[in-house]
Order: sequence, then structure tokens, then C-alpha cells
Amino acid sequence: MGIADGNVNPKRIVFVTVGTTLFDALVREVDTPEVKKELYAKGYTHLLIQIGRGSYIPSRSSGEDGSLAVDYFTFSSSIADSLKSASLVISHAGSGSIFETLRLGKPLIVVVNEDLMDNHQEELAEELADRKHLFCAHPQTLYKTIKDMNQESLIPYTPGDAKPVARLINTFLGFPEE
Repeated sequence: MGIADGNVNPKRIVFVTVGTTLFDALVREVDTPEVKKELYAKGYTHLLIQIGRGSYIPSRSSGEDGSLAVDYFTFSSSIADSLKSASLVISHAGSGSIFETLRLGKPLIVVVNEDLMDNHQEELAEELADRKHLFCAHPQTLYKTIKDMNQESLIPYTPGDAKPVARLINTFLGFPEE
């Protein structure tokens, strides 16, 4: 199947972001044959990995052999374009990455970095997973999460309106209403 018979397989990108942290455990896991095969079996065609400050370098692949095409980079001035073009995002548990992805309406798997001290990020990820806005995993459970995920079960995230709270605080502090 291909262009000759009119069926063009659309590019379906999985974007992996580790933010500004070191999260080799996540990069290693998405680079495993099992995870890449499962993503490909689910219809994804490309895997783009932001490796950040990590020392683990994933294997690049053109995908011409009927497998997932894989590429990576360290940092970018903005990951907005990568997020927008993604069909699925796999992210560290940083609140900025989580909420930016949810605002774009992208399916999201958040992978908790267990090496961080005082891991408040895990609480956020688990709460949003309990509310069915995303899937939550750890590096060692990522394959199972991908295998079992049903994107139809996700509920779109609707950001709250902070204006009433800001007005209340301004009134309390004695600032005039605008």
C-alpha cells in the first residue's frame, strides 16, 4: 500500500520530552524494541525524542525497513511545534509540559522520574490520571501503559478560570476593581 494505489499512510508522530532534566530511564525505555514495536503496531510512524542532558543516546532509524522512524535532539528553544505535530506525547512529569500538552488536546502519557527528590510531580500526574486527562506510568511500566492505553477513555482537560480568584485576592488586598 502506498501512493500508487491512493492510500497514503499519514505521518503519526510520538514526541517524547524530558524537559530540562536528566531522565535517561525514560529515553532508554522508549528506545527498547518492545516499546517501539508496540508504538508501530498502534499505527505510529515516527518517534522524536528530546534527550535533554541525558547521556543515553537512542538508536536512530529511517523507518524504511517497515519499522518506526526514530530521531532525537538535546534541546530546542521551543518544543511547541513538536507538541503540535505529535499524535501522542510521552512526557516527564513537569507541570509545564503536562499542561501545555493538555491545552493542545494531545493524548499524553506522563512518566514519573523516580530519581527526583520530593517528587511532587508524581502527585500531579496521578491526580490528572485519576481524572482521566492522561495516562501515568513509570519507566518500567511504560510498555504496559502503551499496550493497554485506550485513548477513547481520556477526558479533555478544560483549564479553570482564575479571574474570580484574582478578583477576590485584589479585593482583599484593597486594590480597586478594574
